[in-house]
Amino acid sequence: MVETAGNTTTVVIVGAGVAGLTLGNFLLRSGIGCIVVEKHSRAYVEKRQRAGTVDSRGVRMFREWGLEEVVKDGSSPKEIAGGIWIDGAMYPLGFGDGNTDAVFCPQQVLVRNLTDAFLEAGGDLRFEALDVSLKDIDSERPTVRYRDPDGTTRTVACDFVAGCDGFHGVSRASIPADALTHYSHEYKYSWVSVMAEVPADPFGMAIHDRGLAARFPRGAGASRLYLQCPAGDTPDQWPDERIWSELGARFGADVPTGRIVDKRIVPLRSVVFSPMSRGRLYLLGDSAHIVPPMSAKGIHLALYDTEMFARAIIAKVEEGDGSLLDSYSDACLSHVWNYQAYAVWITDLMHDAGDVSYEGAFRKEIARAELQRLNDSPAAGRLYDELTGGLL
Repeated sequence: MVETAGNTTTVVIVGAGVAGLTLGNFLLRSGIGCIVVEKHSRAYVEKRQRAGTVDSRGVRMFREWGLEEVVKDGSSPKEIAGGIWIDGAMYPLGFGDGNTDAVFCPQQVLVRNLTDAFLEAGGDLRFEALDVSLKDIDSERPTVRYRDPDGTTRTVACDFVAGCDGFHGVSRASIPADALTHYSHEYKYSWVSVMAEVPADPFGMAIHDRGLAARFPRGAGASRLYLQCPAGDTPDQWPDERIWSELGARFGADVPTGRIVDKRIVPLRSVVFSPMSRGRLYLLGDSAHIVPPMSAKGIHLALYDTEMFARAIIAKVEEGDGSLLDSYSDACLSHVWNYQAYAVWITDLMHDAGDVSYEGAFRKEIARAELQRLNDSPAAGRLYDELTGGLL
């Protein structure tokens, strides 16, 4: 096995997802050297299906950094109707009415656009970097080692490491377990998550005695479907026929059907690791925290971390000011906990309002009253829009 050394840069970014690629673009545009290493192939990364919206803050952030083009998706419908269905009655949503900057942009499209922007600007992006390991993160010169597909081992020395490789990545695992506090909350239900070749028009969520349901666009002819189910269910318990039947029952109307290309059970959980840094290693996005998909805030939190870290690195490199790096973890965690509180609230609210088998009839009626208050109160509605960015 041949080892190649001598590569150096200011920041090594581990992971080419939304956080890693956004950070790479920010640093590159600021004249700060960085290398992105990603264990998967480019084709795999750009097909990975996850979230489909960027909230108002995220859109404004990309605009301020001169990257507004990355949140544009030519394949998604420009105008689609949306709403919340409660026991079959539809209440329209205001998406597309000009009151929000939030956009539908499937994650794979955002990642592809960020990749193109980074490479076109001359960025160093290394796909299929296998067996990544982080060394000497407590020193002034950490290193990142990985193996090329041909077996060549490469080592990159840097000043800082940005761990953007997700919940199961190597970055957080490189921090001693006793140096982190792990906070978690498991919900009593899961979701059946389905990718289907069918438009999500209209889109939205349904609250029904049989449980929550949702459908959201993932391009012009594809949608992500969700159905609340008991924790412990398996995909085998949800054949295609049952999925379409349940979706129609919960929305109270016939729904378009199509080929199901992916089906899985998603446990709902809230997770936070503290602190979000160790030595010269900084954790961003899912490496440090998870919110349930009901809150639609996973990308929001990842982008918030990314901008905070980018500005901290810029201040350190350009001005020698390390104060923002020193306060990075505390500043991000304050934001994370605010949105964890929101995530728990909206997740419990939307699930309690339907199926009574989890929290009972009393909690159902409380949840229904809360939803009515959000619909009737301008002040509550404005607060809700601020938290959600104008989208569910």
